[in-house]
Amino acid sequence: MHLALHWPPNFLINDEKTVLKALKKIFGKDPAEQPGMQAIETPSNMGEEKQPDRFESASRAKSSAASKPRRASKPSAPPAPAWKLEDFVVEPAEGKTRFHDFKLAPELMHAIQDLGFPYCTPIQAQVLGFTLKGRDAIGRAQTGTGKTAAFLISTITQLLETPPPKERYMGEPRALIIAPTRELVVQIAKDALGLAKYTGLNVMSFVGGMDFDKQLKQLESRYCDILVATPGRLLDFNQRGDVHLDMVEVMVLDEADRMLDMGFIPQVRQIIRQTPPKSERQTLLFSATFTDDVMNLARQWTTDPAIVEIEAQNVASETVEQHVYAVAGSDKYKLLYNLIEQNDWTRVMVFANRKDEVRRIEERLTRDGISAVQMSGDVPQHKRIRALEGFREGKIRVMVATDVAGRGIHVDGISHVINFTLPEVPDDYVHRIGRTGRAGASGTSISFAGEDDAFALPAIEALLGRKISCETPPAELLTPVPRKH
Repeated sequence: MHLALHWPPNFLINDEKTVLKALKKIFGKDPAEQPGMQAIETPSNMGEEKQPDRFESASRAKSSAASKPRRASKPSAPPAPAWKLEDFVVEPAEGKTRFHDFKLAPELMHAIQDLGFPYCTPIQAQVLGFTLKGRDAIGRAQTGTGKTAAFLISTITQLLETPPPKERYMGEPRALIIAPTRELVVQIAKDALGLAKYTGLNVMSFVGGMDFDKQLKQLESRYCDILVATPGRLLDFNQRGDVHLDMVEVMVLDEADRMLDMGFIPQVRQIIRQTPPKSERQTLLFSATFTDDVMNLARQWTTDPAIVEIEAQNVASETVEQHVYAVAGSDKYKLLYNLIEQNDWTRVMVFANRKDEVRRIEERLTRDGISAVQMSGDVPQHKRIRALEGFREGKIRVMVATDVAGRGIHVDGISHVINFTLPEVPDDYVHRIGRTGRAGASGTSISFAGEDDAFALPAIEALLGRKISCETPPAELLTPVPRKH
């Protein structure tokens, strides 16, 4: 039988599938499959090539696969068991506070276990005791005491316990952390990512000196839960209308004393005016010193804050062996070179007071065969991050830095800190030597006291509450630096 169906030119088919279904009932199968029957031409398929049916394609693929020799299938790996709080066992210890002693979300406890934190540091134990209950807090602590984890754990807990609003814009962070330097912002953001990795919270960081558009794209791609930023770059985004601060539930000001020193307080005031009133947000403020200016700011920006103090001198003196060499200014570089080279030190941090000093020291060390990098305000941000990573990975032996650039540098395993010039501000001395002897490890600091900076030593000793004996360097440490050919 040869049957062709042609539709009249004025015949419109509204439901092609219905017609095909009816014809199937008549013939018992697809009309196109009847011997000698032509495919039905409808307005929707006229002039088109017939596409292979997806089931037909699958059948062909299956047939082709069947003709090939079959490999023994590997048993699929069983799914990893879900993490439970019972997996994180920390025995109670006298005089120590466990993270288990606080009511923290399992996702957060999982991250804390991954990071290897069984017990709280003193400032963590004290701060969390107040902030987890919703109180504002002012903390006095140097870097290296664990204060960053203290305010991050508190912030993450607040965001997990309070569901986000149903309506929010991409550029509306729920927690805002302001820090004075780019390095400190990058470090805080890195720590936040580590603690929030199982929570689903998004962490972003804004710093000057890096690609503006790249930072803007991440803001446009997803919601922002925790934003870490330097004041200037945050204001750039805010004034352009890309970031709105009206939903901030937690605000953290880190190193308030350094922000005062660097002249950032007018910018910080502008930022805080964009956030909800202090009665409607939790505010945490941290500073290495409690000057009158810092306490005045704290009173303006917090409500009935708990005050937590960790004495800086205890942190400095207990874990760091301190030495001072009396040396002429002209011999300082020889002493530095010989200390590093003769002792084969591999991870050393050198501090100087001025950017030109930092540049000169780094250039001389590099010329004399010791791998070194500099960290100062003159170095572009992308180079500073690359230098920090090289130092952290052990590819660079020496990092030379100013105090401003040295803030926020957290690198494990720094064996020695050398003060090429003594700082004019005693607190900076404690901060510098705190780069070594971190997390309970021992470290060594060596300071060069020359004719131009020895006057700073008495004020440093007064802060520490003890004398530091001055030594004359051994003759072998003052031998001329060999010239590299």
